[in-house]
Amino acid sequence: MSLARRVIPCLDVAAGRVVKGVNFENLRDMGDPVELAALYFAQGADELTFLDVTATVDDRSTTYDVVRRTAEEVFIPLTVGGGVRSADDVARLLAVGADKVGVNSAAIARPDLLGEIADRFGAQVLVLSLDVKRAPGTRSGFVVTTHGGRTATSLDALDWAREAIDRGAGELLVNSIDADGTKDGFDLELVGLMRELSSVPVIASGGAGSVEHFAPAVHAGADAVLAASVFHSGQLTIGDVKDALTADGIEVRR
Repeated sequence: MSLARRVIPCLDVAAGRVVKGVNFENLRDMGDPVELAALYFAQGADELTFLDVTATVDDRSTTYDVVRRTAEEVFIPLTVGGGVRSADDVARLLAVGADKVGVNSAAIARPDLLGEIADRFGAQVLVLSLDVKRAPGTRSGFVVTTHGGRTATSLDALDWAREAIDRGAGELLVNSIDADGTKDGFDLELVGLMRELSSVPVIASGGAGSVEHFAPAVHAGADAVLAASVFHSGQLTIGDVKDALTADGIEVRR
């Protein structure tokens, strides 16, 4: 029996508000994170991902109060990322209601962080967040970025994903910066490449614009599909996406 695919709304938060832009730029206010989290929970979201998109840039920790209030409103797994620099940061997030924690920039700066988190809390808690850009001329054609997509690295995205899994990452959140906010569909090549190398679940992120975009991401290898603006704007509901996946023969949770 195949595993049900997950539908995950993403709350990109800055200064306590949900924001969304295009290609990680020109962020605009989309609402209150606690209210949106409660709405998506009621709609049947399988999980929620909460990313403090300016925490690393501002050199501060994630907004713990918003995480706590969000966790009090929803009773599905909550992944929190942004500004996580140590295993103690993970402990604090778990204490206020997070179930999983995403790391990106700090792990690239100090890869040992991944093993420290996995050893202390288990791989099931550790999500590697990959903000990926196309980079023609590199080995795989993709590199990872840091600081909310603002800083490009020379680190090949596929090589880094492999290393992170070896170090204890229990899930890959693969976000295409090129597709982000465009509503042109997920980067299926990127999803497929990550699926080929990964022994852990892959979450596809970036580019969802219609119900027709989600099933191809699953067929490309995604275990879960994540979206933001199409949900925040009310263009789609969680139910719309699950209905489309079901119609395509893909098992979802009801």
